[in-house]
Amino acid sequence: MTTRARSSSPTIRDIARHAGVSLGTTSRALNNQLGINDELKARVLKAAEELGYDLGNLRQSRTLRRITFIYDRQHNTLSNNPFYSTVLHGVEDACNQEKISLSFTSTNPEESISERIRRTETDALLCVGAFEPEQLQEIRELGIPVALIDLWHPAMSNINSDNFGGAYQLTSLLIQKGYRRIAFICGPESHYSITQRRQGYRYALTTHHIEQDPDLEVFREPIMEETLGTENAVKRLLGLKERPDAIFCWNDSTAIQAIQTCYRHGLKVPEDIAIVGFDDLPTARTAFPPLTTVRIDKEALGRRGVELLLARPDEPTQVIVPTQLILRSSTR
Repeated sequence: MTTRARSSSPTIRDIARHAGVSLGTTSRALNNQLGINDELKARVLKAAEELGYDLGNLRQSRTLRRITFIYDRQHNTLSNNPFYSTVLHGVEDACNQEKISLSFTSTNPEESISERIRRTETDALLCVGAFEPEQLQEIRELGIPVALIDLWHPAMSNINSDNFGGAYQLTSLLIQKGYRRIAFICGPESHYSITQRRQGYRYALTTHHIEQDPDLEVFREPIMEETLGTENAVKRLLGLKERPDAIFCWNDSTAIQAIQTCYRHGLKVPEDIAIVGFDDLPTARTAFPPLTTVRIDKEALGRRGVELLLARPDEPTQVIVPTQLILRSSTR
């Protein structure tokens, strides 16, 4: 068969289609991974050669030399930086221990991730935070090991905190303390962790036989403007005919803004209303009053991400990192 000339490098999807096999099989063959028989591997390599793929790029061992930490600027705002910077510390520690080089980059939906990654000559990717589906598809087609942190995709390995369990525990704590009208201020639904926290909150209400009031669930609008969006959400809750006696905020930054808004409206925390958050950022300890929240082991997320890349599981693997309830003075 005559080798086809291509104006640009073929993607893993091109090779999979040409070989008549799945994306997963193609990726394992190109990366010399276990879990693929010799006949299929030979078919993939032949298809790659016919399409003009540079076979010199194939990994001949399971060793990683360079990992790239990447996040999307559109979804991960400044308020997320204390969270993700600590995750990066965990990644750095694990890479130093394994003698792996680490690079850091960000992107947005208008940029080509594949072109950016090719320039870095990376061996593996740690994708942190929310990404658009089209971006994840492009990442899958790179044909290199990938792990998602604080994000979930059914066909990709991922590491997440126990967001559902942490939110369930925190909401249950509020109920045990006698709060009944518990509101939830939600952030962008594109974030997997936020949707899990919302579901944990709802499940706690259900299991404690408290009817869910849709008026008590509000979104921070505008989403990308933290201070204004939080103030609008809190005002909406305080303006209800029967206002909440507790507010569960999807993260600590929002909770601290909510406390300030309540004080401006003449309400004391926790005497008049309880406020709780999630993440346990350093500011949660120094807030006035100190914030009841859920602690995430952010460095562990980073370390487990590197471990998952090194393990290169044959099937998509999900790792859940436990959370811890932290009681402080923002609840009575």
